[in-house]
Amino acid sequence: MPGLPSRIWPWPAIAAMAWCVLVQPGHAAAPVTNPAQFLDQTERLRTVDHPRFVQMLEQIHHEAPRLTTDEQWHLRYLDAWETMFEGNYATSEAELRDVIDHSGDETLAAKASAQLLNNLATNRRYEEAFALANRVASSLPQVKDPLVRYTLLTGLSQMLDFAGQTDLAIQYARMAEDAVPPGENLCRPLSMQAAALYNGKRLTSASPELQRAIDACVAVGDPVFANAMWLTLGSLYLDENQPVKAMALLDRIAPGIRANHYYPHMLSAQVELAQAYAKLGNDNDARKAALAAVAMSHTGDISEWLMVAYDVLYQVEKRQGHGAAALSYYEHYVTQDKGNLNDVSARALAYEVAQQQMLVQKFETEKLSKQNSILQLQQALDTKAVEAGRLYIALLLVVLASVIFWLYRLKLSQLRFKKLSHQDGLTGIFNHQHFITEADRVLRVLEKKLGLACLVSIDLDHFKQVNDTHGHAIGDVALKHIVVICQQHLRPTDLFGRLGGEEFGMLLLECSRNQGVAIANRIRLAIEATPVETDGRVLSLSASVGVASTDAFGYGLQRLCREADAALYRAKRTGRNRVIADTENDDFVEA
Repeated sequence: MPGLPSRIWPWPAIAAMAWCVLVQPGHAAAPVTNPAQFLDQTERLRTVDHPRFVQMLEQIHHEAPRLTTDEQWHLRYLDAWETMFEGNYATSEAELRDVIDHSGDETLAAKASAQLLNNLATNRRYEEAFALANRVASSLPQVKDPLVRYTLLTGLSQMLDFAGQTDLAIQYARMAEDAVPPGENLCRPLSMQAAALYNGKRLTSASPELQRAIDACVAVGDPVFANAMWLTLGSLYLDENQPVKAMALLDRIAPGIRANHYYPHMLSAQVELAQAYAKLGNDNDARKAALAAVAMSHTGDISEWLMVAYDVLYQVEKRQGHGAAALSYYEHYVTQDKGNLNDVSARALAYEVAQQQMLVQKFETEKLSKQNSILQLQQALDTKAVEAGRLYIALLLVVLASVIFWLYRLKLSQLRFKKLSHQDGLTGIFNHQHFITEADRVLRVLEKKLGLACLVSIDLDHFKQVNDTHGHAIGDVALKHIVVICQQHLRPTDLFGRLGGEEFGMLLLECSRNQGVAIANRIRLAIEATPVETDGRVLSLSASVGVASTDAFGYGLQRLCREADAALYRAKRTGRNRVIADTENDDFVEA
């Protein structure tokens, strides 16, 4: 029965009997004085009292010659229902389609459509079932008859739950709850809601939705839906590891299940009993109950309940140390599990296919109304398809171009931010942190191959007076001017950075102490000889320079920085505008 809990309502052939039932218990009068009323009473007994239903169906057949056309179609619908119940799905499908297409009775056609949905789903013809469900759903806005609308809403809730569309199933069930017509009750829509919540893993044994469904179905005396809800509660007790409560519940509802002799309930009750025994540690009774459930099944049956039964048998035999039996039951369990998973996947795929087909059909229908012939429609559809294809390609190209453009912009931004994080904002050379990081890395590489390098510290003389006298804007121009001069004397492999204010650092690679002093002195002389000219003013600058070489102090950056700074400060103290190298030895001093 689609829409009700999947572990309570497996989908073998017998599951069709309770689908699309409009419950209102009653008994037929004898002899038949009012055939229409008699047919209504017969229909309401399908699951409430099926033996009585069969008896009344046989009785009304004797009255067939004097039935009206509408009454004969109603009888054919009930025959189709019973044919399906007996497992003759092909015959039942033909009869139901005949009722839908030719009865002319909107209510009867709606009930036959709902029953046909079940027929198709029971036989795993999922694409056809969901396609029919889509047609039924699309007809809802035009349905005004309360009973027809109620029938379609409950049927759609069941099918969408079957498709795994929990939210939509709940929505349709609530719509059915709000649209219960006179003569009907809340049992079905509330059961649909509880079933969707259960299958969507949103129900617990304490959920008020489940209790409302139980109370409603018990109140109207519907054993099929009432027992389904009781068994749902039992399954939840087991899921929540409350086997004692599950056992007590199963004992209480067992007489009613036996009396109705409804296969899905008998099977699910038997498996729940096996689970409860297993959870209570009673392996012998668990094995008996599970074997009884397996014995009830038909060859080739695939259901979640059989999977659970084989799992119980596997676990019991495993605990008992019966390896061969445990392995055999495990193989059956895997077969059932795989079959269930394949069936779920098939349902989901069929639902998606049906949705796509519905969209295509809707598109074709809209176009059909604008054309004068099928040929014109086909030509229009072909034209639209080509145009749509070109549009999709154009849109795809636009999207791809946009993505590429934004990726390019993002990459440029990343590179710009990376560059800004490494550069001094004013001069464009390395900032202090990046200069230190790169210098340390390069020195470690040089140390491995015993290369030479000189660390040069440059500080502009009396630069504070420049800022105080001429302003910081002129000072910034002067700093940029100094950077240009220094870069003219450096090689691409040398490192150059602003260490702060008017202080700069250089790491001259593959450079001995003498070479480093010579380069530093050329830079000092160039600074002295090249004044800054801006806004009609000429500003002369000079620099003090300290040099520390790896051949004198090793490759440690901290030591080189310390020695270069010390040499720089000595140059300041001894008169500025000079180069001093190796503070421990004053041989290398340039004026």
